[in-house]
Formats: sequence, C-alpha cells, structure tokens
Amino acid sequence: MIKLHDLEFEPLLPEEAISKAIDGLAEELNKDLAGKKPLFLAVLNGAFMFASEVLKRFDHDCEISFVKLSSYEGTESTEQIHELIGLTEKVSDRTVVVLEDIVDTGNTIAILSDMMKDQGCKDFRIATLFFKPEAYTRSIHIDYKALDIPNKFIVGYGLDYDGLGRNLTAIYQLKTKHMTNLVLFGPPGAGKGTQAEVLKEKYSLVHISTGDVFRYNIKNATELGTLAKSYIDKGQLVPDEVTINMLSAEVEKNADAKGFIFDGFPRTEAQADALTTLLESKGTGVNAMVALEVDDEVLVQRLLERGKTSGRADDADESVIRNRIKVYYDETAILKGYYEKLDKYYGVDGVGAVEEITNRLSEVIDTL
Repeated sequence: MIKLHDLEFEPLLPEEAISKAIDGLAEELNKDLAGKKPLFLAVLNGAFMFASEVLKRFDHDCEISFVKLSSYEGTESTEQIHELIGLTEKVSDRTVVVLEDIVDTGNTIAILSDMMKDQGCKDFRIATLFFKPEAYTRSIHIDYKALDIPNKFIVGYGLDYDGLGRNLTAIYQLKTKHMTNLVLFGPPGAGKGTQAEVLKEKYSLVHISTGDVFRYNIKNATELGTLAKSYIDKGQLVPDEVTINMLSAEVEKNADAKGFIFDGFPRTEAQADALTTLLESKGTGVNAMVALEVDDEVLVQRLLERGKTSGRADDADESVIRNRIKVYYDETAILKGYYEKLDKYYGVDGVGAVEEITNRLSEVIDTL
C-alpha cells in the first residue's frame, strides 16, 4: 500500500508483468513496421516511460517525437480548441505510431486521429500500454495494446495523481470505497425532486443539485461563484471546468458520505467523462443513471395542475411546458446512450403514488 497526497493506492500490476507485456507489443511492432521507418509520437506527460521501453525494443530505423495536447476554453462558449505541441516533423505520407500511456474513453485518440488525417498522414496507428475496455466509447481501432485493465484510477509507470507517482515502476490502483453514486434524471413534472429527497434519507446519500450548488456559490460570492457569474452576466455558458470544480468541492465537503445523488449533471458526454474522472479520483464511480419515465401527456397535465398553486409562469403555459419536455429529451438522449454503453442506464416507471415509484427506484438501487 502507498499513499500519494490524501489517497491510498494498492498494488495492481508488478513491474515484471508490465515488462513482459511490452515485450509482446514490441514484437508486434517489429514484425509490422520493418522497413517503414515509422515516426513514433509519445504523448506527454504520461507516455515517457512506455516510449523509452518501446524504443529500446524496436529493431529498425525510426524517429521519435514527444508531443502534448493543450486545450483552451473558448472565449464565447465551452467549446475547446486543441493544439498539438511539439510536433516539428512532417507526417504526410508517413507511418505514424502514437504511443499512449493509457486509453480509456478514447477522446484524446479521436482528436489525434483527426489531426493526423488533416495533416495527410497515410498510415496512422495507435499503441497503448494500458487499455480500459469498459470505459472506451470510440469506434477507432487500437492497433497495439500491451495490457487490458479494469476501469480503475491507476498510478505508476508514467501515470500520476496530482503530480505524484509517475516514477513508480509498478502499477497501483486507487483503494476503492464502497459507495452508491446515482445520476438521477427525469423530465419536468416527473417528481424527480421528491424522489431525490426520499432516496437521500432512505440510503443516507448526499443530494447534489447543480442548480442549488450554483445558487449557493453565486450568493456567497465564492471564487468559483464569482467566476461563474462573470460568464452568466455576459450571456455565456459556464465552462464545464467551473461546474465540475463546484461539484468536486461538494464531494470534498462530504468525504465520508455513503454515496451521492447527482441532480442536473452531467448534461453532455464531456461532463459525464469529467464526473467519472472526479469520482475515480476519490476511489469510486457512477453506479447508475436512473431516469424516471413518464408519458408526455401525463407530464403536461401534472405541470398545468401544479401551475394553479406554484405561481410559476412556466407551469401555466402549455406550449412552454411542451418545449421544456422537448429540451429535456434532447439533452438526455445522448447521456442515455452513453450510460447504456456502460450498462449503467435504468429507466423506471414514474407514474403512480410517490411510495410506488420509490419502491421501483429502490429495486434498481438495491441491485447495484
């Protein structure tokens, strides 16, 4: 067992197993790339140790370049601009092999692949030391994989936790916590807020509502709240990084929690990836996305009835209600597919008495 900063890690793979796996990967590269004079692109920071071991074992002429992807927040939106730093060699009409320390979601690989195509690379291949099949969401083929590993947060052999651990020659995984973490969704009028409060009490979970977190930070003029308000005041979307940092602070406040109910986040695949990374860094993960499913006409009638007493203008106008429902489905359709791929999506009938719906939700949660 080792401790890095505030977290404990336990052994996963010894150095001997890693070395043997690299031997096998290098054998494939030697067979496939003889006479091709490939350009190896080692992706920093994590791939430096892996690249060194691959190059020691490669028997043919080759070149190597160390590159890094940088990203910047857009000035008017959350769209990120990616730039490849360090590549001075031309890749057009060449065989290029990207050396990655780890491939999980595949987002970095997708960006690199597009960049290589744009620059006219004729033969682009991917070699990774570690591959997480459970987390991979792309259709891009990974040509060379040294080791498949479970979807755990790991350090060592170039991979770090907040700067520490890269020098370790074995691989360690974060010591896991037994928690129940739910992403709770439901269209307007589905009773999501009511159920969140019931489930919070029943399972001793912490309910984190993105809206509540934003309002708290802005009202109390925290550093993150002030930053978020600066975007809102300019009519811009608050960057994902700011939102995830707010959620991270809430998770930190409740370090001993038995789990969390995330309400209103994530909304995009990028946010879902960020939430996964956040929870993995705490030794846990998302157990399920649970969505209350209610027929549109039932929702409309519920909200119109609620509008008679709620005083909310958006509960009194049927056209506004229908548009809110449409926006919900447009936003959650992507996430439904995201979590279905991970076998973590659960649709629950949201029609009936509060207790009946709670029982249906509990049947799902009890199986996690």
